Amino acid sequence: MHGQVLILAIAQALFQTASTLVVTVGGLAGAEIARAPGLATAPIASMFLGTTIATVPASLWMTARGRRPGFVGGALVGALGGLIAAAGIALDSLLVFSLGTFLVGAYQGVAQFYRFAASEVADDAFRSRAISLVLAGGVAAALLGPALGKLGATLLQPMYAGSFLLLALTSLLAAGLLLGIRVPMPQPDESAAPPRRLSVILRQPTYAVALFAAATGAGVMVLAMTATPLAMLHDHHGLDATVLVIQLHVLGMFLPSFFTGTLIARCGILRIMSVGLLLLAGHITLSLAGQGFVSFASALVLLGVGWNFLYIGGTTLLTESYFPAERGRAQAANDLFVYLVGLLSALSAGPMLEAFGWRLMNAIMLPWLLVAAVALVWLGRARARSTRDVARR
Repeated sequence: MHGQVLILAIAQALFQTASTLVVTVGGLAGAEIARAPGLATAPIASMFLGTTIATVPASLWMTARGRRPGFVGGALVGALGGLIAAAGIALDSLLVFSLGTFLVGAYQGVAQFYRFAASEVADDAFRSRAISLVLAGGVAAALLGPALGKLGATLLQPMYAGSFLLLALTSLLAAGLLLGIRVPMPQPDESAAPPRRLSVILRQPTYAVALFAAATGAGVMVLAMTATPLAMLHDHHGLDATVLVIQLHVLGMFLPSFFTGTLIARCGILRIMSVGLLLLAGHITLSLAGQGFVSFASALVLLGVGWNFLYIGGTTLLTESYFPAERGRAQAANDLFVYLVGLLSALSAGPMLEAFGWRLMNAIMLPWLLVAAVALVWLGRARARSTRDVARR
């Protein structure tokens, strides 16, 4: 159990290195190629499009064939995406570059199931910690992704082509590592009730709130994270400062994973998710305070930690809403919606930043956080009533 979680955590670090690299330099490379400023973040949006499209087929295929072939195949697609993205930069083609990041997104669409694989190899007592520890692999990505993006930026000409060749290399390393994964296939239980329709699963309060909270964290995080390198460029911050801010942000996303599972076990899922919303509100407050380096850095750290609490909390909460035979469809529907929201946020980042500026773009997200907070309170009260009803019986 622990060995499998370790493999998944290292694979998470390598995959997240690739996606963090795209976020760090994808918009900057896009700005060099794009014919209009609003299209600079198109390669990052293309990555999220690839994730959205790959999510459901990846989940259903792995349900039928197993985790290992899906995970290895996804990493190989990521390596191909890195090569094509580098070719797009060399050809000065935004379309080819975006095709490459699309394939990196497809890799992400497969790799997002590492956390579910961890829950499937772990026992009940270790489950939330296993999910957290796999996501903690992103701590290494916080250092490697931006650093490789910066290293590759001037490694070859044109600028940033080398960054995506390094991305291809990390993806190949992940494919080799994942050959050692062994996740058991779900065994049919003759005594169990037949799987419920997806519509029935989706209508459960626990599932719906877990889905909405995770989508809120992803949407707010992707919108701000995608816009950050361009916003810092507009405010005359150099590449070194941008790289450092993205590193701090990704550390905020994944460093808490070492203890988020323990906090959930001690304090409860809904409380930790509520703290996540407060941290996202803190990001918005700091974004309104200024656009100096300290403001960007501190805001992006809070953004990362808030996403972590919502994402791990939402994932753990989601696992309570389906039976083993339903996991493929339930997980696919959740991640499809979450990454669709991420895609829309990535597509909106460039135009919103150009139209509204950094401060107003962030302020617009406050009502979204308020709705998510109301949903968590509603679910908490509903679960408390259910517990009291059971106790009375």
